[in-house]
This record gives sequence, C-alpha cells and structure tokens, in this order.
Amino acid sequence: MGESVAEHKNALANPVEDASLGSVAEADADLGPSVAPDHIGEPLVVLQSVEKYFGTLHVLQNINLSVRRGEVVVVLGPSGSGKSTLCRAINRLETIQSGTISIDGQKLPEEGRALANLRADVGMVFQSFNLFAHKTVLENVTLGPTKVRKVSTADARRAGMELLTRVGVDSQAEKYPAQLSGGQQQRVAIARALAMNPKVILFDEPTSALDPEMVNEVLDVMVGLARQGMTMLVVTHEMGFARKAANRVVFMSDGQIVEESDPETFFTRAQTARAKDFLSKILPH
Repeated sequence: MGESVAEHKNALANPVEDASLGSVAEADADLGPSVAPDHIGEPLVVLQSVEKYFGTLHVLQNINLSVRRGEVVVVLGPSGSGKSTLCRAINRLETIQSGTISIDGQKLPEEGRALANLRADVGMVFQSFNLFAHKTVLENVTLGPTKVRKVSTADARRAGMELLTRVGVDSQAEKYPAQLSGGQQQRVAIARALAMNPKVILFDEPTSALDPEMVNEVLDVMVGLARQGMTMLVVTHEMGFARKAANRVVFMSDGQIVEESDPETFFTRAQTARAKDFLSKILPH
C-alpha cells in the first residue's frame, strides 16, 4: 500500500475509450513511450536536495528530481521506499525539512493563499478516491472549478460532463459515489483532478485499493491522458503501465533515488543490484 495515504484540463475532442489504446494488459510493443521526446518541454516540477524525516526515520534522502512539461515519470520501488512521501511532498501534503520544491518556476509556498493557488495547478489522485459522499458525481467534479477557479455553474457542469465522458462515467453523473464501483470512483477522481486544468497530475498508487478486475479500466484512462500530453508523476506498482506509458522510470529504495532511465533500459538492463533484485521478485521469469 506504500506510505501514508491522504488525498480545468480542457476536454479534448476524443474520449479515452478510443479502441486504439487497448488494454494496458495487452502486449502492445509498438506503442512505446507516451510522448515523443521532442514534445517534452522545460522542467515543470523540480526537487533539489529534498530531505524529509518522520521522527528519526529518514524517509527522503537528498532527492534531486525534475519532471518536464509533457513528461510521464513513473516512480517504482518497494513499500516503504519513500515513493508516496515524495509524491505528497510535491504539493505540501507532507512538509520537508530541507531542500526546495518548485512548480513551474515558483518555489512551493509554506502556507496560506499562495499555497492554495499553487495546489490548484497540481492535481492529485489518491489511493482511496476521497470523493465527497454527500455530493453527486457531477457535483464532485464541478466543486473545485466553481469554488476555486470561480467558473460559472453552467460552464462547470458543461465541462464536467465532457470530462466524465472522457473518462467513461458520464452515465453515472447524477449518482452518488457509494453507488459506483471502485474503478468508476477512481475515474471520477481523475475527472475531478482534470477539472481544475492542472499543469501536472500526481498519482499516488491510484489502483492499489481496487479489485483486480477494476485496475485496467483506470490504467487505460491514465494511458489516454499520457498520450494526450498530460504531465504526470505516477507512484505505482503497475509494471505494465510503466512500460507502456512512461517516458522515464525512477526507482527508489530506502528513501533514495537509486536509478532512473527510460522504461526499456530499466526493465531489461537495470544497472544497480537493488533494482535487479526488485525486478527479479515482481516480473515473471
């Protein structure tokens, strides 16, 4: 399950259910990385010398990492390696002891309105959905744009329905979260993050709370986002997604970034003994 759990992209013309995407589970070797390298822009998220402790436990050790605009970075590693803490530190759900984190050239504020404004540019999808149980699916998606972005109710509902169509749950718009499956709830959570038109979306093990048969429906939506150029940092145990959608794999162990490379290199020619040992335990022989 990883470490601690907590918690308006404009709709594109084509919904992510495009059959050409197929299932993440399919062997589709010709797809390759989600975004061609020449479409990736300047650094958008930058972590420099980041240190984080929980008491005496040193959970992030000298983390230096950048995520470029349009890039999909997948963070892998064993449970307890610091992956989720890294993800949550980027929008200050976890505070850091030292180092800097910046989003689109702005240093992450410590508190107040500036932090709230910057968080609005950083979408986050959690393990546990975190939908408002007393609001309908559409109300969950439109709440942020109307309250934070000051979008009119009519415009927010129209954009919200486009997003729900995009993630394949538009028929559930007037239902409440408890009436949906786990996979449907997580797709609503993705639509809610997109509704704020974020510059980057952070995914903290978004499929770990799902029943196995629901995993692919969520991963397929994520693959669609990746191919449409959404900047994403994804903490996951889903190796198929990493191979299919990532531009770069970052491998963590014991609070450190041990190795990073393109997916093909990582999965076939890992350089460090720790990464090789990790892969030997999770990949079929």
